[in-house]
Amino acid sequence: MKSRAFFWSCLFIAATLRLAGATTALADAPCGGDFGTWLAGVRQQAAGQGITQATIQSALGDVAFDPAVLARDHAQGVFHQSFEQFSGRMVPPRLNRGRKLLQQYAPLFERIDRQFGVPGAVVVAIWGLETDFGADNGKFPTIRSLATLAYDCRRAEKFRGELLAALQIVDRGDMRAAQMRGAWAGEIGQTQFLPSSYLKYAVDFDGDGRRDLIHSVADALASTANYLKGYGWQRGQPWGEGTANFQVLLQWNASQVYTKTVAYFAQRLADGE
Repeated sequence: MKSRAFFWSCLFIAATLRLAGATTALADAPCGGDFGTWLAGVRQQAAGQGITQATIQSALGDVAFDPAVLARDHAQGVFHQSFEQFSGRMVPPRLNRGRKLLQQYAPLFERIDRQFGVPGAVVVAIWGLETDFGADNGKFPTIRSLATLAYDCRRAEKFRGELLAALQIVDRGDMRAAQMRGAWAGEIGQTQFLPSSYLKYAVDFDGDGRRDLIHSVADALASTANYLKGYGWQRGQPWGEGTANFQVLLQWNASQVYTKTVAYFAQRLADGE
């Protein structure tokens, strides 16, 4: 009896080890292999992080690889416009609209400045350059875009993390997976947050109980200020090139040309030009 019990115990342990090994292999399914197998690994990893099966099914149940997203990613070129070229193209058409929005949302910007220390002019400049003040947030299904980029082997780890962060946004109730649409590379909302930044810096500033950076102007703009504050924005200090606040703006976008354009646009707005 003792030897038989030992025999079945060994079989159980072996089976458990095989199952654990298979689960680990599934979760670690490499990029670029079979998409279905890879996706099963993501589902397993998401469940291991505590994301509910309802969220996993709603977000990943029918997700597919999108060749159009991959083509856009592979076609990216080095940003080669000069500051004069880029700012000259982007700022003048948006100045009047930016001034009007600063006035229209003046009470909101006063609240944002009090809480986060970031002037409205800086937030409006980012808002205008990122999505033309919310007019063009992007229409790509975020989950599909992130799954495609995570499956591709160029930056698999980065985008797998962003995919899991997007699932967490859905899981905590900020929006349904079907509502999550944005840029082809997975940025969401009126100032284009990657999901990991959304999780860390998004705030409910309109008091409706959700952090909605797509539909709520208050949430989107306050979250942008919270992001800058989180990276060390200094209240009441300048933001031009060479300042500490300019370095914070570089955390938003690492391109010197883009960041100089944000700073220039914001200064024009602040000066009333």
